[in-house]
Amino acid sequence: MTFPRFQCLTTDLSDVSHAEQTRAFCEAGARWVQIRSKSLSSSEYLIAAQSSARVCQEFGALFIVNDSSEVALRAQADGVHLGSDDLSPKLAREILGPKVLIGGTVNSMADAEVLVADGVCDYAGVGPFRFTGTKQNLASVLDSEELRSIILALGTIPSFVIGGLEPDDVDNVLSFGSYGMAACNALFEDGNPSACGISRFVDAVSSSSILAA
Repeated sequence: MTFPRFQCLTTDLSDVSHAEQTRAFCEAGARWVQIRSKSLSSSEYLIAAQSSARVCQEFGALFIVNDSSEVALRAQADGVHLGSDDLSPKLAREILGPKVLIGGTVNSMADAEVLVADGVCDYAGVGPFRFTGTKQNLASVLDSEELRSIILALGTIPSFVIGGLEPDDVDNVLSFGSYGMAACNALFEDGNPSACGISRFVDAVSSSSILAA
C-alpha cells in the first residue's frame, strides 16, 4: 500500500470535537488522520471515531484509531495504531482481519526488532523526535543517529517519525530515511486547528527536496 506521507493526530479539546478537527485537517489538504484521546470514555471514543471516520470517507482520507482495536473495528476505520501497553499486533490482526492497517510504536532499537520479528505491523511510528507535551510517560527523545539506525532496522516497513515536529523539520526527518511523519501540536493554535499550520506541513511534505531527489 502507498501511504500518505503526513499523518495528523487529533487531541482532546474542550471546544472542538475530534470530528471537527478531522474536517479541518482534511480541508487543509491532509489525507491521513489518527484519532487520539486520553480522556473520553469507551462509548464517547467510539462516537467520536465514527463521526471522524465519516469525515475521512468524505475526503478519501485514511482514518486510524489510536489504542483501541475494538473502536477501530466498530467505527469501520482503516486501521489502528498500537502502543506498548495496548493489545498486541498479533491479537489485533486476529480481531481486525488481513485488510485493516496496523501500526506500531517504536521508541527504541529493541522495539524495532520486535516489530520486524512479529511481521504484523504495516507501518511504524518512530520517536519521539523531541519533547512533546501531548503524550504522558513520554519515551526518551531519540537523537539523529538513533533515528537513522532504527529506520534502517525497520527495512521495508514504512516509518513515520513523530514527536514535537514542526514544518521546518520535514527535510531533516526525511533525510533519516523516514517514509513520512506525524504531528499534533503544530497543527493547533490557541486551542483550535490552525489551517495555516496544517497547510504548512502538507506543503512542506509535498514539496520536499528529499522526496523530489
